[in-house]
Amino acid sequence: MPHLNDTSSEQAINVLSAAANETIEQVIKPHLNETFPALTLAVVKNGEVLLNAAWGWLDPEDQTLPIMPDTLFDLASVSKIFATTTFLTLVSADKVALDDPLENVIPEFAESGPRAIDGGQDPDTKAMLPTPDELRDQTVDPREVTFHHLLTHTSGQSPWRDVFNAAGPAPVPPDQPDPISRAERWAKALHALCNYPFVGQPGEGVVRYSDLGLMLVGEAASRLHGTPGDLEAAVQARLCEPLALARITYNPLQHGYTRQHVAPAEDDPTWRRRRIWGEVHDENASGLGGVAGHAGVFGTARDVAALGQAWLDRDPRLGIDPDLMALTTREHAQTDGIRRGLGWQMKTQEGSWAGDLAHPDTYGHTGFTGTSLCIDPSRQLVIAILTNRVYPGREKPGIYPFRRALHAALMAITDEL
Repeated sequence: MPHLNDTSSEQAINVLSAAANETIEQVIKPHLNETFPALTLAVVKNGEVLLNAAWGWLDPEDQTLPIMPDTLFDLASVSKIFATTTFLTLVSADKVALDDPLENVIPEFAESGPRAIDGGQDPDTKAMLPTPDELRDQTVDPREVTFHHLLTHTSGQSPWRDVFNAAGPAPVPPDQPDPISRAERWAKALHALCNYPFVGQPGEGVVRYSDLGLMLVGEAASRLHGTPGDLEAAVQARLCEPLALARITYNPLQHGYTRQHVAPAEDDPTWRRRRIWGEVHDENASGLGGVAGHAGVFGTARDVAALGQAWLDRDPRLGIDPDLMALTTREHAQTDGIRRGLGWQMKTQEGSWAGDLAHPDTYGHTGFTGTSLCIDPSRQLVIAILTNRVYPGREKPGIYPFRRALHAALMAITDEL
């Protein structure tokens, strides 16, 4: 049976029974070309690949370009796991500690002095939200923000801000050279990140899932690695090369891939004024030059599953102390049923993204484009689901019940093996 870490080129793998495949098809069929036009799926049990398969089309209207197992998908927030894993290798290397203040690595974050609290910004309408009356006169000392706060989303930072507007104009198409360098875009974005108001106090224990915090974790990782402003170099050196993740990349068209290797996303008629294909969907990551701690990674289901397997195995190639890996995948904060590890989503008690059959210790991460990584240690099971559910538009429903149903089906199937 093929092993997940085989270095041969990716191929379709399916060692499941006809009945198991029929069950999987019954879950996928109602959603294909409805919730999403394309899907790749990798399932690994006890370190062995049971399934590495693809459904759908790059061009769902013409159906001339079928999806392959090695098709790259925009991982969206699953990218956060690549940034946090890279950061944790540096914790194990004694370059930084979890309870260190962010300002120790990014001193400019604290140069503003105490900052005001406001209501944040709506990611859909981009409108500023009202400041709660009870917080109107409060300020936050940015020196109090630690890496533990950032990794648990308890830093008090706003969940979202239009960082892309601070970074510069919309980038040109990804197969053309951008007249604004990535370094210039990031410098402007970082200045904004170091001056935005907060929406709550750091360390008060309230989980506010924030892209801003992971942008800062990514910058800290790049500085600690010795490549300031270049998270891509740190991720490649500290994660992709040790694990031989050959098909993990940022900005795929700048690294030898063509659009025929990449699943497309939605049409953007207002900011970029083109269909998003071969470039990151997330506006903030796009405005920052395609590389950020919160989004920007493209990859295959098999390589995403390989990262999950490395966590499940406490793989020494990652260079992360096993005790730190165990600490990372435990609950550290919880608000309204949302449970956070250090960088990881934990299974919630009811209606979890991981599905009803998942063990309480299950952890992973989801992405807005319709991607997910699910790791159930009790089953020695890793599931990577990649879709481009944003192809028909970002408000298209259906990915949440699909993900839950597919996880449940795969857990039931693999429990019988």
